Amino acid sequence: MSPAEFMRVYEARTGAHDLSGTLALIADEAVYLFSDGSSHVGKPAVARVLAANFAGISEETYRIADIAWLATSADVASCVYTFHWTGKIDGNAASGEGRGTSVLKRDGESWLVVHEHLSRGGL
Repeated sequence: MSPAEFMRVYEARTGAHDLSGTLALIADEAVYLFSDGSSHVGKPAVARVLAANFAGISEETYRIADIAWLATSADVASCVYTFHWTGKIDGNAASGEGRGTSVLKRDGESWLVVHEHLSRGGL
């Protein structure tokens, strides 16, 4: 699987709120930095915040666009992108967008997210 194919699988699982499927794509030592200023270090912390986000947003549509690959090698890949989401929070329409950075590391024939940084704004 290429890094680009991996990111599409990651997008689909995240958008489907497939927690176990999404966590299968994340490294144990992952560090996630979110646009609200929070940081989540290690897979258990990432699992907790993803579970809370998935539970708090219903009818979500999530998409990643404008992926630009900054560096790729046989074992590491890094990209920047924009993300967009819409859904309902407490029954009210909600949406958001921003930019993201993901760093992937090779895991056998596939990849794992070792770092994700989401921020406000676009590319």
